[in-house]
Amino acid sequence: MTGNIPILKIGRTLLVSIQVELSDAVAESLQNDVLSAIERSDAKGLVVDISGFDTVDTYVARILADMAKMARLMGADTVISGMRPEVAATLVRMGYTMDEVRFALNLDEALALLGHVLAK
Repeated sequence: MTGNIPILKIGRTLLVSIQVELSDAVAESLQNDVLSAIERSDAKGLVVDISGFDTVDTYVARILADMAKMARLMGADTVISGMRPEVAATLVRMGYTMDEVRFALNLDEALALLGHVLAK
């Protein structure tokens, strides 16, 4: 667990619910913890709930994009849920396309999407 950010295992999926703004150090630590959890649990899916984000800076955006790419290299598909319109607009303006990531409006949709993807 990274600070107050739990990493929960639900079946073959890891769930990370970020309900606080991330400092650079916490974001880096979270990335390392998530990758270690994927390795330990042999997870095939990762849901990152960012509904607690009001804003995102370039470093945190890069950490999220890189975490999804790294998870994919380790065999886990990533879904980001709960993105607010302001965060989406900021990511687009910064040029982060996050090609390795699927998106869902909320946690229920993210888990359903990932369940559908993993069933293939």
